[in-house]
Amino acid sequence: MAIKMSQGLKQSQSLMITPQLQQAIKLLTLTHLEMTTLISQEMVENPMLEEIDFEAEDLSSREEMDAKEASAEDFSGPELIEGAKDTFDWDQYSESFNSTSSSSPNMKESSSPDDLPSYENMVSKSQSLQEHLEWQLRMESLTTEELNYALELIGNIDDDGYLEVPVDEIIARSKLERDQAIGILGLVQHLDPVGCGAQNLEECLGIQARLLPERSPLVELIVERAMKELEKKDYAKISKDFGVSKEKVKDAELIIMGLNPKPGRLVSAEETQYVVPDIFIAEVGGEFVVQVNDEGVPRLRISNLYKSLIKNQTSDAEAKEFVQDKLRSAMWLIKSIENRQKTIYKVANSIVRTQQEFFKKGPAFLKPMILKDIANEIGMHESTVSRVTTNKFMHTPIGTFELKYFFNAGIGGKNGGIDIAGESLKLKIKEMIGHEDSKRPLSDQKISELLSTKDIIVARRTVAKYREMMGIAPSSKRKK
Repeated sequence: MAIKMSQGLKQSQSLMITPQLQQAIKLLTLTHLEMTTLISQEMVENPMLEEIDFEAEDLSSREEMDAKEASAEDFSGPELIEGAKDTFDWDQYSESFNSTSSSSPNMKESSSPDDLPSYENMVSKSQSLQEHLEWQLRMESLTTEELNYALELIGNIDDDGYLEVPVDEIIARSKLERDQAIGILGLVQHLDPVGCGAQNLEECLGIQARLLPERSPLVELIVERAMKELEKKDYAKISKDFGVSKEKVKDAELIIMGLNPKPGRLVSAEETQYVVPDIFIAEVGGEFVVQVNDEGVPRLRISNLYKSLIKNQTSDAEAKEFVQDKLRSAMWLIKSIENRQKTIYKVANSIVRTQQEFFKKGPAFLKPMILKDIANEIGMHESTVSRVTTNKFMHTPIGTFELKYFFNAGIGGKNGGIDIAGESLKLKIKEMIGHEDSKRPLSDQKISELLSTKDIIVARRTVAKYREMMGIAPSSKRKK
């Protein structure tokens, strides 16, 4: 069969995402700070946008009224203005206004506290683990090749203080002999904090154990050979293997517990991330009221100056086209901001109606809820609700929560039990473990059986999953 090319017309429908629609979708996913930043950028790029200054408008209207009421005899007219121009020293004013140096002759010796820079601008940036180690390393007498190798080691240390790549790979890329490279690795591992640059937990704890003020051979042996047995609290086996009493093993365990398994965290602790809530929940007269955070969000309008350009018949055609394009963009931005705030309000209001018990009594009373429930209630698609709840925070009387926190699928309702949210189940498991007997800790199966007495039917593996999510060790490792 011969293959040939031909031309033809075909009519079809397709869904296209316009730039305006992309902008509206992007606005839904932005946080409060990101949105205010975006609006500021748009106001710079689009001359059609201007902020409504209600105070300035009120002031100008009052000034106009005062001008109409005032008599012409109260003013000295153009002569006073001209005289002021002659007597005022504009050069001196310009120099004093533009002067930023503390040694300026125009600056007073004693300035007010408001003129000083803010405290936040004077606080230095915290030092990272890599910078802290490099600062110590450069005080050592090293050749260029040794320094480069040591810096590569430091660059591959994670925030916990462990090497992320095998040390043999780094040695292979360097020009140093293996013994020399191992010596440099030991130098890095002995920098402050001690133990950074280790490849595993045993090596990290072993380095710290060897530098204790009073070295203990038993501690070093346990760290090197019996960490698994110590983790299982198998004192009898450790006592038998090393020929010491159980009391000495327990004393060694206390010393090991004083060592730091993540030495890098002593320096590279994560900085606190501050968030600005998008929604505020306040209790007024026994009811919870939703308020969208509008602080910092400017009230926008179309500039009257550019409106007149469109109406002006004598304006240039190219200028009119530019103004009309910016006008459409500005109007769409204003509409998108308004729709974003309305959508956030609808979603937050629906969450508050559903989770009344949560706001009154706390996280233990969080109800199961999914995106589809909210989407059906407010008449929107699930994807829209998902975008609205991304990186958004709600300030409530009991704390600040991310909107995603309120969405939890129901657990335990399939076998005749009651539905419970995942967060509530975590709290119940944590509470049970917190009140258990340390000598006879509760197993996952036992926790499952105890929950079933409260009509919460969950399997043992479900309990194990949520226990691991909270970072709680199994019963065999919690036993004391």
